[in-house]
Amino acid sequence: MTPAIDLANNNNIDHQVHSYEHDASAASYGEEAAIELGIDPSQVFKTLVVETNAGELLVAVVPVSHQLNLKSLAKAAKAKRCDMADKSKVQRTTGYILGGVSPLGQKKLLRTFIDVSAQSYATIFVSAGRRGLEIELSPADLASLTNAHFTRLT
Repeated sequence: MTPAIDLANNNNIDHQVHSYEHDASAASYGEEAAIELGIDPSQVFKTLVVETNAGELLVAVVPVSHQLNLKSLAKAAKAKRCDMADKSKVQRTTGYILGGVSPLGQKKLLRTFIDVSAQSYATIFVSAGRRGLEIELSPADLASLTNAHFTRLT
């Protein structure tokens, strides 16, 4: 179990856990998950941690098939600008290693924003907290568990 799965279980959230054999040479963890699980990449979401100009860490959940628009996230967060957060800061704050960062069960609850495209699906896939492990749940449940806001991020 991971903190992400424990959080879903402890809150009686309807979810499924999917695992696959992670290839360490994969260029993109999210795209690898989509291929290995045989699902549309637009239904698989990556978890990105960014830092605002004021030093606040934020979580952005976007489809693996798209790039995060940092200006859109900054606007949603009411920040002047955002940049990708330092790897060691991400790992220390979330408790997860890169490629396995889940929006769920992080050591510290960060303000979270989910791309509006997630609302097009009954369920989406996000990292369950380890490379090769995905959790499938409704976008509404993900937003509820993370206190997230839906906004256009791509």
